[in-house]
Amino acid sequence: MKGKILVVDDEQPIRELLGVVLQRDYQVAEAESGAALQKAFSDPQPDVVVLDVRLQDANGLELLPLIKKRWTDTEVIVLTGQGTIEMALEAGRLGAYNFLTKPFENEKLLADVKCAIERKQQGQENSALRRALETMSGNNSPVFRSVIMQDVVRTVERIAPSDVAVLITGESGTGKEVIADLTHVMSTRSKGRIIKINCAALPRELIESELFGSVKGAFTGAHTDREGLFRQAEGGTLFLDEISEMPIDTQSKLLRVLQDQEVRPVGGKTSYKTNCRLIAATNRAPEDAIKDGKLREDLYYRISAISVHLPPLRDRREDIMPLAEAFLKRFAAQANRPIRGFTPSAVDRLTAFDWPGNIRQLQNEIQRAVLLSEGDMVDASDLSITRARPESAESQDTNFTLLEGVERNAIIQMLKETGGNKLEAAKRLGIGRQTLYNKIKAYGIEV
Repeated sequence: MKGKILVVDDEQPIRELLGVVLQRDYQVAEAESGAALQKAFSDPQPDVVVLDVRLQDANGLELLPLIKKRWTDTEVIVLTGQGTIEMALEAGRLGAYNFLTKPFENEKLLADVKCAIERKQQGQENSALRRALETMSGNNSPVFRSVIMQDVVRTVERIAPSDVAVLITGESGTGKEVIADLTHVMSTRSKGRIIKINCAALPRELIESELFGSVKGAFTGAHTDREGLFRQAEGGTLFLDEISEMPIDTQSKLLRVLQDQEVRPVGGKTSYKTNCRLIAATNRAPEDAIKDGKLREDLYYRISAISVHLPPLRDRREDIMPLAEAFLKRFAAQANRPIRGFTPSAVDRLTAFDWPGNIRQLQNEIQRAVLLSEGDMVDASDLSITRARPESAESQDTNFTLLEGVERNAIIQMLKETGGNKLEAAKRLGIGRQTLYNKIKAYGIEV
């Protein structure tokens, strides 16, 4: 199958020359301007873009980051009639594969295009497993575009094949469940099930029965035997989300299960061997949770043989637009809306916002925008978010860090917009109601 080349040049003779040189070995498409290039973003991704620097309506170097953002696997070869060392260095910094000056040698161009396609294919092979795993994570739409998240994935790739316990930390909505999925699928237990439980969502009196199982008559309402999640996850993975919200006495029993590798149902007299890998997660800093009496120190050491920390979305802004575009594509298809993308003002708004609710808040915002947008592009006016502005110096507690201050102000702004409705505010922020209550208390916000 022939590779696909897109030639972007406003000079017709150059486009024709490039077509003659390339079309013997490749499928060649043309774009005569920056505007035509942006229209081509809705077409299938080319293998290589041959891009002129000086277009009538745009600067090719300014288009280069946009190309790399929209077509992440596409290689770009930059052409110019007035090349300088500084321009070549800038092109390389922006992600260009190579930089050629006009007039160029046909053989040199063909060699560069061939090498660029080979590098693209090699990169696809190296990341094929990772991309396959991303698609298996379903509606969470994971994006590992930023350097910091790529480091996280490399860590997961190294630790996944072992059976060692993993603790995933990070703010609510950062994608801890996605990393748990990724670890499971890349492990030797991938043929088994991954069983998930949110420890904060279960009533105190039911969590032990849910985890360990129970026998008929063990407590009021126990009308039948219950298997329990440890036994359901046999041969697979058990993911305990928000483990620091688990009652302390239950944590003690969990520690015993992990030490003995066997579980006894509530009210039962027989213990059963367990064979599942444990992955836990918490949105609290483990040291703070231990200090506050929310997490047993001995359990922490047991479950954190490997710790993986997920940074908040505000610290990996390179992921914002790829995530937004993934959510847009999914929600537009679900709603049968012909929405193609985001206007520049919407992109500015999305990338400037600090997202206190992280990826979950971004997902909710894009879903809302898809439903409310009247055109074929999501505009800033379709978004409910605003840039979080600091309050006056008199009203802001100087004990807060800069990021905490931004988060505090975003919560205050959302509470104002919802008329103090905490449930609605939590929903719009993309965080749990209890998490919002905790933050309101921690930041001393008066509602």
